Amino acid sequence: MASHASWDGYIKFSLISIPVRAYNSAMPNRGEIRFHQLHKGCGERIHYKKTCPVHGEVTKDDIVSGYEVSKGEYVEVEKKELEQVRAENEESIDIDAFVPPDSVDPVYFSGKTLYLVPSGPAGQKAYSLLKQVMKEKDVLAVAHMVLSGHEEPVLLRPAGKLLELIVLYYESQVKGPSSFASEVADADVSPQEHKLATTLVEESVVSKYDFSELKDRYTERVTALIESKSHGKAPHRAKKADKGPKVINLMDALKKSLASSHRKSAASHHHKRKKTG
Repeated sequence: MASHASWDGYIKFSLISIPVRAYNSAMPNRGEIRFHQLHKGCGERIHYKKTCPVHGEVTKDDIVSGYEVSKGEYVEVEKKELEQVRAENEESIDIDAFVPPDSVDPVYFSGKTLYLVPSGPAGQKAYSLLKQVMKEKDVLAVAHMVLSGHEEPVLLRPAGKLLELIVLYYESQVKGPSSFASEVADADVSPQEHKLATTLVEESVVSKYDFSELKDRYTERVTALIESKSHGKAPHRAKKADKGPKVINLMDALKKSLASSHRKSAASHHHKRKKTG
């Protein structure tokens, strides 16, 4: 478990308060390769300084926040003033309603997920009870909380022994599919095309996808490039992919895709028999 919680507070539902801690589910910087900017001539690091066009270089104490209300005109806002308008309760996840899982469009998911765990012995029973009832009723909890000074809509859902917290976008932050509907034309699909496409999809359905199969191949290639250059070796060049797919007849593409799927399926069954044999 992570040694430091991202957030500490309570889940509040009616008069029930459940003490919880939140941990980030993602490790976005793990394995990430970061480059520094260097001067091409001497190889030294490039440094960036904050400057004012009138007074030159400035210190942190010289800088204030400002919002541009018109071209070149700003309203200055102090940190103290921002703190005064923050939400009063920054320590609770307030549940507003319970909803069916399919009632929340994934387009509202911001991509940030936290794991909630009970904080201390006092919260264990109420935490387990809430998770159990939500699982039995197959519902998610729509709630709101304050994260990093900002009030955010969130979603709670049972995940194994834990409750997951998914940070949501507000309605105003999301473009609906209707914004792009005019880009899609109504197409005439033949019964045979529909049947082949249906078969292809059905043969590709798996009960559970193993996400460990997804590899960051670009990072692997960049790592190999850096290692080669650091040892004075010529870097390996990746094979260039075609700029775009070849335009072919849809029916032919479906038939070829289905044949390829059959070959892969047969090879997979043969491999499994060989392993168990």
